[in-house]
Amino acid sequence: MMEASFDTEESFDDPSCLAPQPPGSVSPARRQTREVKETKITINCVTFPLPGGSPEQQLLKPNEWSYCDYFWTDKKDPQGTTSVAGFEVLLQKQLKGKQMQKEMSEFIHERIKIEEEYAKNLSKLSLSPLAAQDEGTLGEAWTQLKKSLHDEAEVHLKFSNKLHSEVEKPLLTFRCDNFKKDLKKYDHHIADLRKQLASRYASVEKSRRALADRQKDLEVKTQQLEIKISNKTEEDIKKARRKSTQAGDDLMRCVDLYNQTQCKWFEEMVTTSMELEKLEVERIEWIQQHLRQYTTLRHETDMFNQSTVEPVDKLLQNVDPGRDRELWVKENNTGDVRPVDMDI
Repeated sequence: MMEASFDTEESFDDPSCLAPQPPGSVSPARRQTREVKETKITINCVTFPLPGGSPEQQLLKPNEWSYCDYFWTDKKDPQGTTSVAGFEVLLQKQLKGKQMQKEMSEFIHERIKIEEEYAKNLSKLSLSPLAAQDEGTLGEAWTQLKKSLHDEAEVHLKFSNKLHSEVEKPLLTFRCDNFKKDLKKYDHHIADLRKQLASRYASVEKSRRALADRQKDLEVKTQQLEIKISNKTEEDIKKARRKSTQAGDDLMRCVDLYNQTQCKWFEEMVTTSMELEKLEVERIEWIQQHLRQYTTLRHETDMFNQSTVEPVDKLLQNVDPGRDRELWVKENNTGDVRPVDMDI
């Protein structure tokens, strides 16, 4: 929703900062009686058109769901009791994104620890003496299988190191230094403009009451003069009319100042919300880039792991029980002379 602002007839101008319309011949007091509140609503000193009260305002960035079009009013909790300013919702989104980024980095860190522990256990197992004395082609395949564990441990260790440098660390350090300070600057700047807006709004309301009082006083004195119940003179009437006119001018001046302030707030809201939107796009693209790097490294790990198993597969295909028997017999035979029957 886009906001509107006070105009000189105590309704609201379009926030595109158009100049106020001339007051015309209608007195400020009479203008006050126009049906302003049927088309306008004020939320925390910012004025908006009521639904259906005016033609629908055009979005600044149609079809994009841009931040600059949807955070002008306050957000209430499900119970409808607590309100959060729309700009504060945008800031909370940035802080939440920063927290999610940190948690993703912590997740990758835990993944790294698992890889390191896995690599450590693989390397330890590769040094096991179990079945180390098996011989022949089967013994060669068994030796290569244990060596493949050592090679696989190296692959996982390299994977963990790359995860740290190419995924965990970038996620952890992205916008680490002054990001929250910059958000506070945005927050304070918009908050200051809202305070000014509230002050201008209060001045408008005060001037409105003053105008009503002056107009009432003028009408009372005019009636007293007409029915001859008072010794008020024409000069008194003129004086009251001048005060009423001055009060109307004061109201117009306060409305103009309010419109200027709200125009400035509107411009800064658009600019800042679009900057926050840009920051959110950058955050998502940055995380996407590094999570893609994670998947790339993971695919590479699978490929390298496969390469450590290929020599084992090749030697297993060459395992030959007959050849192993031949080699073992040659090395361990006790002689090829067979026993014969004993002669009597």
